Amino acid sequence: MSELSHVDREGRARMVDVSAKAETARIAVAAGELQTTAEVIRLVRADDMPKADVLTTARLAGINGAKKTSELIPLCHQLALSSVHVSFGFTDTTITIEATAKTKGPTGVEMEALTAVAVAGLTLHDMIKAVDPGAVMNGVRLLTKDGGKHGHWERSQAAGAHRAEHGAQQQHSKQHEPSQDVVVQQPFGTGLPAVVLVASTGAAAGTRVDTTGPVLAKWLEGLGFSVRGPLVYADSDISYGLADALAGEPALVISTGGTGASPTDATPEATLAVLDRELPGVADAVRQRGTAKFPLAALSRGVAGLAGGSVVVNLPGSPGGVKDGIAVLEPLLEHLLAQVAGGGSHE
Repeated sequence: MSELSHVDREGRARMVDVSAKAETARIAVAAGELQTTAEVIRLVRADDMPKADVLTTARLAGINGAKKTSELIPLCHQLALSSVHVSFGFTDTTITIEATAKTKGPTGVEMEALTAVAVAGLTLHDMIKAVDPGAVMNGVRLLTKDGGKHGHWERSQAAGAHRAEHGAQQQHSKQHEPSQDVVVQQPFGTGLPAVVLVASTGAAAGTRVDTTGPVLAKWLEGLGFSVRGPLVYADSDISYGLADALAGEPALVISTGGTGASPTDATPEATLAVLDRELPGVADAVRQRGTAKFPLAALSRGVAGLAGGSVVVNLPGSPGGVKDGIAVLEPLLEHLLAQVAGGGSHE
């Protein structure tokens, strides 16, 4: 077992000395959810709870919790946080919470992101307990982290390791069963070129760490695609980025970022300039999935369509927007690419 960094040779708790570590841009994203009732969800969304401004209060509490993490958790370092963002979404009976914490320093911001989620969730509980005292806070967990010598980590990697171990145990338990012929089917994207394009002025300048591009690249690689990128371009240069991405006539180009309503968001306009035909249903499905959890997702102006033989899809520049895009695209891509290539059923 590896040595625990928070325990000294005598087994006593200690604060880790990080003075020799390099200062890098670091970012962590955490999530959780408050399980409650449909009535509470209705009241919160209508801003009609006995305690008003439920989400605003919980958001401020989460940000404040992140800032005070070192006071709450004894061995955490004090960090100069550059940003803390707390957002909420809804299902029929849950309020979902996602927090992103950023800093530039010698140690990570995982605990700050997790604390923001936990404190925001506890504040939600306090705000809705008059209607539902039985609400339950669930699943406070780290989703991704970036920076430092270990680079990018995401939760799916850990979950994959667990699934692999579980699968090995299942295989061992079946080793005495009668053998059967097994047909291994190749992923539908095997051999097809794909490009991931990121529109981010900060990431292009090196002042922030993009977490969306690596997630898309890993997902496409899992489907068998030969992935180029993430290619990172400033918002003002996204038309050049699209030209770069389309230069090799890939089967698929997925962009992330630059789809909002700010003056610098230019990805949809640059994409429309290169499209021969639009696929409006794809972009609408991504927006609808996001809006079901986070109303501001409706502000995304992302488009999708065909540039020659390449499928081009714009996704928002947030981790949640990318997750929504993956969920929409995965069941569509095989059939869509087959049709673009001249095959595929039309039934």
